[in-house]
Amino acid sequence: MSTKRPSATVRWLDADEERAWRALRRMMIAVQSRTAHDLAAIGLSDPDYEVLSTLSERPGHTSTLREQAAKMGWSRSRLSRHATRMEARGLVRREPDPDDGRGCYLVLTERGLETLGDAAPTHLESVRRHVIDRLSPADLSALESIASKLEEPA
Repeated sequence: MSTKRPSATVRWLDADEERAWRALRRMMIAVQSRTAHDLAAIGLSDPDYEVLSTLSERPGHTSTLREQAAKMGWSRSRLSRHATRMEARGLVRREPDPDDGRGCYLVLTERGLETLGDAAPTHLESVRRHVIDRLSPADLSALESIASKLEEPA
């Protein structure tokens, strides 16, 4: 077992930074778990909703598995396993990708589109209840600004 000690060049968090970091973590966990709980009550997981909503916005309701996995921050194999479960429920189907012999397209089915349409009001109410309606317009603007900074690679 290694007992490596951090180097002297480690920039430890000061008290304000530590509080901010912990607050961010608690916020991300709380919002994600609450909105996921609300989706679960109608039979969808958070990843199900992400796949369905993303595909609904794409031309032809189609995306490559690679693009979808990148958007979700998942590996292709993890998304492929999840897509298999969604396929079994008739929410998506796969089609071969002629440009990538190992890849495929994910296509939103009519049932998937109907499921999304049925779930969207519940999800939007959840987002409003857990986030939007609890913040002022200035808070929302600040949140958007902070989120865009944190989305960029360091």
